[in-house]
Amino acid sequence: MHPEVQEEKPVPCPKCGMALEPIGVPALPARTEYVCPMHPEVVREHPDSCPKCGMALEPRTAAFEEEPNPEYQDMKRRFWFSAALTLPIFLIAMGNMLLPGQPLQSYVATLNWVQLFLATPVVFWCGWPFFERAWISLRVASPNMFTLIAIGVGAAYWYSFFATLMPHRFPAGFANGGVVEPYFDTAAMVTMLVLLGQVLELRARGETSSAIRKLLGLAPKTARLVRSDGSEEDIPIERVRVGDRLRIRPGEKIPVDGQVVEGKSTVDESMLTGEPIPVEKEPGARLIGGSVNGSGTLVMQAERVGSDMLLAQIVHMVSEAQRSRAPIQRIADQVAYYFVPAVIVTSLASFIVWSLSASEAPMAKGLVSAVSVLIIACPCALGLATPLAIMVGAGKGAECGVLFKNAETLEMMERIDTLVVDKTGTLTEGKPVLATVSTCGSISEEELLRLAASLERASEHPLAAAIVKGAAERNIPLVGVEEFQSLTGKGVVGTVDGKRVLIGNALFFREHELDVSALADEAERLRQDGQTVVLVAVDHALAGILGVADPIRSSTFEAVRQLHEEGLRLIMLTGDSRTSAEAVARKLGIDEVIAEVLPDQKGDVIKKLQKDGRRVAMAGDGINDAPALAQADVGIALGTGTDIAIESAGMTLVHGDLRAIVRARKLSRGVMKTIRQNLFLAFVYNLLGVPVAAGALYPFFGILLSPIIASIAMSCSSLSVVGNSLRLRKLAL
Repeated sequence: MHPEVQEEKPVPCPKCGMALEPIGVPALPARTEYVCPMHPEVVREHPDSCPKCGMALEPRTAAFEEEPNPEYQDMKRRFWFSAALTLPIFLIAMGNMLLPGQPLQSYVATLNWVQLFLATPVVFWCGWPFFERAWISLRVASPNMFTLIAIGVGAAYWYSFFATLMPHRFPAGFANGGVVEPYFDTAAMVTMLVLLGQVLELRARGETSSAIRKLLGLAPKTARLVRSDGSEEDIPIERVRVGDRLRIRPGEKIPVDGQVVEGKSTVDESMLTGEPIPVEKEPGARLIGGSVNGSGTLVMQAERVGSDMLLAQIVHMVSEAQRSRAPIQRIADQVAYYFVPAVIVTSLASFIVWSLSASEAPMAKGLVSAVSVLIIACPCALGLATPLAIMVGAGKGAECGVLFKNAETLEMMERIDTLVVDKTGTLTEGKPVLATVSTCGSISEEELLRLAASLERASEHPLAAAIVKGAAERNIPLVGVEEFQSLTGKGVVGTVDGKRVLIGNALFFREHELDVSALADEAERLRQDGQTVVLVAVDHALAGILGVADPIRSSTFEAVRQLHEEGLRLIMLTGDSRTSAEAVARKLGIDEVIAEVLPDQKGDVIKKLQKDGRRVAMAGDGINDAPALAQADVGIALGTGTDIAIESAGMTLVHGDLRAIVRARKLSRGVMKTIRQNLFLAFVYNLLGVPVAAGALYPFFGILLSPIIASIAMSCSSLSVVGNSLRLRKLAL
C-alpha cells in the first residue's frame, strides 16, 4: 500500500502494519516441482516417489548450489549398515570353504539362527525402499526393476527363514547332502550390492546437472545501485528493478540484462554464448546478466530482471529439455512394458525346469536360478539409457550457447539435410545502414530523405530504422505524419507536410499503378551490389530510391563453409528482391535462393520442401519467421532475435552465430550415438544375462550363476550406462 516504504528485512509496514512483500521476483525460478528422471510426465509439488518406477523424484530445476540429495544420503546410510551386518553373514556362509574339515557342521542350527538375526534388519530395514517401491509398482500395475528385486530378495529370505525354523517340512528336492541350506547370504548380499549400485548411480546422476549449476553459479548475489543523487549502494539482486542504474566495476559479473549508458569495456560472454572472444561494449550495447566485465567500468540500466533474464530463461529451457522424452525412448518403453512380466514368467519356468531335473537338490538349484534371473534382469539400465544421455546433452549444449527446447529437437537435428536461412539478421548483421539516396525529377536528396525518414519514423521495420538513422546522421529535421498505414511485406503510406508519400517495393508500386521505369537501371545496379532498394513516391509520382545495405556477419562465411562440410543444402528464404538476395548468395556460396516471399508464404515454402522428402531446419530471428520456424522439422531461433521467434523455435542460438548449428549437429550425433550404445548395452546385457542366470551353461560347463554375482552384474550394467552418458560432457564441439 505504501511502495515508498522499503526495508531489507521482512518487517511490518510502519504506516499501515501490513507485511512487506519482496521487490521484484527471484533471480531464477523457484524449485517448486519434482519430476521423475525416468518418467518425466510424473510431476509432484513435493518430494515423493514415482508411482511407476518407485524412484525418488528430483527437482525440475537445479539449485544455485549443489544441495545434499536426501535419497543419496539415505541409501548411503542403509548401504553402510547393511555392509556391517552382511560381512559376518558372508563369513558364516563361507565357513566351510574357509576352514577345511567342516568344524562348523555341529553348529549349523545355531549359525543359521545367527544369520537370521543378522539378515532380518538388512532385508527389512536396509532393503525396505525396494519393497516399498515394488508395492507401489504392483498397486499401479506398472512392474519395474524394484518389483524384480523385491521378489528375488523376498524369496531368498523367506525360504531361508522357513528352512531355519522347520527344515524337516521341506521336500527332499531342497536338501543338499541331507541338509536344507538357507540363503541368508544371498538375500543380504543382494540387498547390499543393490544399495551400493543405487549409491553409485545416484552420485553419478547428480553430475548430470553440473551444467545447470555452472549457469546458476554465474548469477551474482548483489548489484551496485546508482541512486539519482549520485550515491551508490550494494543491494541484493532480488531488489533490482527495471529502470535501475547499476555500476559494474572491473572483474565483476553483470547482475541483470540491460543496456550500457556510460563507460566502455569488454565483456566475457563465453559461458552463455560459447564464444571465447570478449565483446566490446559501449553506450547503447546490450549486456547479459551473468557475463563478466573486463577492465573497464560500466554503468547500465536494468531492462530484464528475475525470471525475465536470459540466464533464467536458459536454465528453464535446459531443465525442460532434460526432462522431455525423445522419440527413441518409445523403443525402451515398449520393451520395458512387456519385459518385467516376461522375466517373472522366465523365473518361474526356470524354477520348474530345475525342480524336475535329475541333479542333486534340484529344487534348491531351481530357487537359486529363479532368484538370479529376477536380479540380473532388472531393467534399470534400459530405463536410464535415454534420459541420462538427454540430460547431459542438453546441459552440454547450454555450455556452448545452443539451447534445445525438447529432446525431440535434439534427436531430429541429426537427421536434418536442408537448412533454410533468412537473410536479414541471420546471414547479415541485421543492422542495415542507409548507403544510397538517388532522386528522380526536381526533388533534392535532402528533401527526399526528409519526407521518407519522417514517414518511416512511424514504422518498426529494420529498413525504416536505417532510413531514420541516415537522416539523423545528415542532421535532417523530421516532421509529423498523418494517416499512416503499414502493409506487411509491401511498404508504408502517409501524409507528410501535406504531401502523400508512399514508400515500398516494386510490387507495392505496381498495385498503386506507379511507373518505376525511370530508375529501373539504377535500382538494378544497387541490387546487384547487394543493397535493398526502397522506392519513394511523392504525390503519386516516382521521386527517388533509397539503397539500404546490411553488412554480412563476419562469422557467416565460415559458418556456410562448415555447414556445407556437414552435407547440408543451404537455401536463402527472404522477402528481399531476387537480385539483391542472389548478390549476397553469390558472396556466401548459398546453394539456392527463394526471394520476394511474403511472411505468410514462408511456411508454405517449408511445407513444399518437406513434401519433396527433405528434412528441413529453418533459422530466423524475426516475427515474420515465426510461422516457418514452427513448420520446420527443426526451428532455429537466433537469441538476438524476437521473443516470438524464440518461442516458435525448437532450438535457440544464444549468440546468433550460425556456426553454432554445426555444434548442435555434432552434439545431436554424439547424444544419439550414446543413446544407441546405451540401448545396445542394456539389451545385450539382458539377452545374455537372463539365459546364463537360468542355467543355460550348466549342462555344458557346470556353471550356475549365483544371485550375488547376478546382483553385481545388474549394478554394473546400470553404472555402464551412466558412465557412458557422462562421457558426453567431454564431447568436442
